[in-house]
Amino acid sequence: MIKYKTKEEIEIMRQSSLLVSKTLGMLTKEVKPGAIPKKLDQLAEEFIRDNGGEPGFLGLYGCPSTLLISTNQTVVHGLPVEKPLEDGDVTSIDCGVLMNGYYGDHAFTFEVGEVADDVKNLLKVTKECLYLAIDQMHTGRRLGDLGYAIQAHAEKQGYGVVRELVGHGLGKTMHEDPQVPNYGKQGRGKKFQEGLVLAVEPMITMGTHKVKQLADGWTIDTLDNKPAAHFEHNIAIVNGKPEILSTFDYIYQALGTTEFP
Repeated sequence: MIKYKTKEEIEIMRQSSLLVSKTLGMLTKEVKPGAIPKKLDQLAEEFIRDNGGEPGFLGLYGCPSTLLISTNQTVVHGLPVEKPLEDGDVTSIDCGVLMNGYYGDHAFTFEVGEVADDVKNLLKVTKECLYLAIDQMHTGRRLGDLGYAIQAHAEKQGYGVVRELVGHGLGKTMHEDPQVPNYGKQGRGKKFQEGLVLAVEPMITMGTHKVKQLADGWTIDTLDNKPAAHFEHNIAIVNGKPEILSTFDYIYQALGTTEFP
């Protein structure tokens, strides 16, 4: 059952989402060749607690970390390790926060040092997919319209769209109805309504869309071991249109760049 949020609840969720955004912004300058993912995880936990929140992932479903750090061929759910990041890597950092009874949850794929042009393009297209999807979140449109927007744009560029993993509703629990696939048919699925809050998260691959789970029970890699990208925002439908509760602005400020939107 979908749990629609009041405007008051959405404002509380905005604060949870923004603490995730600030955490990712804080980490930005730490994401560089030689960085230790486990150290990034420690920094994130300290920052979240110091700012009045609780790590949203830590302990959830038995998750042992504050962050999920997924590098290169790992699509999502990578556990922080001691192995340093290397020049040319790309790494998705997914973070959750629980604050005032509501969750925030979003992700950004970072470039580590100098990244190959074809991988840069994968990141660019995946981010474009995210915003094309968000543009579909108007009352009266449907989940299939959102999934189609992602799938059509990614596949037009020759990329794979992961099927087994999806976005989700968000609220007092991390994963609420509805599931939000990154593929679909226009005009299909549930209609968007006022007060819906979603975590939309395209997961796009350089090669096959097929994935495999590793023995740790968490890490999801591409089947062909080619790179993947993952970007995620939290969005509410307010006054009939999408309102992004999270932001990448803290990341862009740390990078000294201006990005869209």
